[in-house]
Amino acid sequence: MTKELKTQTRNDILDPARAAALQATLSAEETIASGSPLPPFFHQAYFWLPSPPSELGRDGHPKVGGGLIPDMGLPRRMWAGGRLRFDVPLIAGVEAERHTVLENVQSKTGRTGPLGIVTLRHELRQGGKLCVTEWQDLVYRNDSADSETKPTPPKARIDETDGKDVAFDSTILFRYSALTFNGHRIHYDLDYAKNVEGYDGLVVHGPLLAQLLMLFATELMGSLVEFSFRATSALMHFESATLCRNDRNLWVRGPDGRQCMQAEAVPRSE
Repeated sequence: MTKELKTQTRNDILDPARAAALQATLSAEETIASGSPLPPFFHQAYFWLPSPPSELGRDGHPKVGGGLIPDMGLPRRMWAGGRLRFDVPLIAGVEAERHTVLENVQSKTGRTGPLGIVTLRHELRQGGKLCVTEWQDLVYRNDSADSETKPTPPKARIDETDGKDVAFDSTILFRYSALTFNGHRIHYDLDYAKNVEGYDGLVVHGPLLAQLLMLFATELMGSLVEFSFRATSALMHFESATLCRNDRNLWVRGPDGRQCMQAEAVPRSE
């Protein structure tokens, strides 16, 4: 018998004002109006899942176990990576549907202890037509991982043909959290980020880095049909970074030369 997958469907009108606010946060020119195609990955600013405070976990995210994601007893959450396929652009000002499937749940043991790996598949439609498919990979782990067991981050490549320097601060992280309704406290609560989760500062969102890489790739390569990314090392709010590209390969290099994210973009022309 085929196991029935857990699903969730939400509808939202893609308010152009919210997309324009995201453009401003990313220092992009504000040109989005009703009827404009949204840049890739801007759907992150929509399909919010608001929960009252009583239904939030200690990290500010909705508690696991009550919705799509099961409770695996692992309190620390990280958006580890994802893949996207762009069939046609989403259009601002038009209602859209997001259908989400819990595609995979896996438990394993890594170098820092037990891990829970969750993959969600989001299918975004407008007028019944599939526009974007996104696979979102989440990792959950224990509090017991300490600095002695953390893996050494990989060194980033230095053979980029194109590069762009970017900088962050707590204001950018707060605005991106607000626009994407991301309550994870590692992005805006410095005491929590340092004293509970052991980071050196506020953590730059993985999807924010992926968003910047997608826009960078679009500038250089034109419209994208596919994009995949994987986070490899956390970047702090007080650090600058370089967006790098060589052919279809992209990556984020931290100020000490470490690789924070790697990605691959496939342009529509191929």
